[in-house]
Amino acid sequence: MRADDGQNEASEKNAPLRDLHSLTRGELAELLSSLGQPAFRTKQVEEWVWVKNAQSFDEMTNLPKSLREELARHVTLGGAEEIARQASIDGSRKYLLRFPDGVSVECVGMPSGNRLSVCASTQAGCAMGCAFCATGSAGLTRSLTASEIYEQVMHVRDDFNTRVTSVVLMGQGEPFMNYDETLRALRRLNSPDGAGIGARHLTVSTCGVIPQIMRFANEPEQFTLAVSLHSAVQQTRNALMPGVRKYSLINLYSAMGEYVAKTGRRPTYEYALIAGVNDTDNELQALCDFCEGTLAHVNLIQLNDVEGSKFRPSTQLRAEDFVRRLARVGVEATIRNSRGSDIDAACGQLKQRSLRSGR
Repeated sequence: MRADDGQNEASEKNAPLRDLHSLTRGELAELLSSLGQPAFRTKQVEEWVWVKNAQSFDEMTNLPKSLREELARHVTLGGAEEIARQASIDGSRKYLLRFPDGVSVECVGMPSGNRLSVCASTQAGCAMGCAFCATGSAGLTRSLTASEIYEQVMHVRDDFNTRVTSVVLMGQGEPFMNYDETLRALRRLNSPDGAGIGARHLTVSTCGVIPQIMRFANEPEQFTLAVSLHSAVQQTRNALMPGVRKYSLINLYSAMGEYVAKTGRRPTYEYALIAGVNDTDNELQALCDFCEGTLAHVNLIQLNDVEGSKFRPSTQLRAEDFVRRLARVGVEATIRNSRGSDIDAACGQLKQRSLRSGR
């Protein structure tokens, strides 16, 4: 044996094991074949990983013990570790999850009757720098993999011990700055071999990254789209959302028109009402002008308090003014009831930090 062969063999032995979640079906089938296993084992393993969310190889009880031991020698199950959890008075739960490399993210489970919605993160931190959002204050750590996005949803499902009926990628990060992994996660969440959630119950929220909105419009699935608008006045939006300053409102308006024409789906505009900033009469008129004659729905949110922020929420009466004025120009608008604000789990409040134990 040549010396370099020995070095290669040694380096392979010392290389970190791959996470089973990162293997494609073909790679998993190849691994199992190399271990002398029949083809049907691939589906069995995938079911344990993606449907049952197995946390250890020992849980895979329909696999021979010898195979479970072999798998443990070749791959890991990775997995997100729950560092902390808080429970809100409204029944929502916020989780701080840590991945094997030490990076942590937050996600939220929101029950309502027999439904369970999950707000998941697509990045650890965020680079967009929105002035009213806690997530971006510390910048971006890294983007998440599709399996790390998916695992958040499954973690919430298992903690509530109930099926997840909808997912919003509205947590930490800008999903369209992590487009490919976000789409892979959505497809796994939608797949009957995954979480089996209907495409129309899977929503991506973007700050308005126009090239990716157009790309999203061409995807075959019927995933839904929400755009964080927050002002229809360019100067105000630039100040509130510097990360999308290069994507002008005029171009965003055109892109959303193309999106609706291609998909036939109704997008949502998210609008956090900030007292004295984007809730003035001038701002309201600009919002009416931007939305009139379009298919869009406006989701009004009274700004959630963020520690250290100079911004304050608009009043309930002002929010109702917005609903009435938008209705006059034929635009449907609703005031969203923020969930989990008492545990900093509402929109704009997620941040990578230690949580008080809520157990």
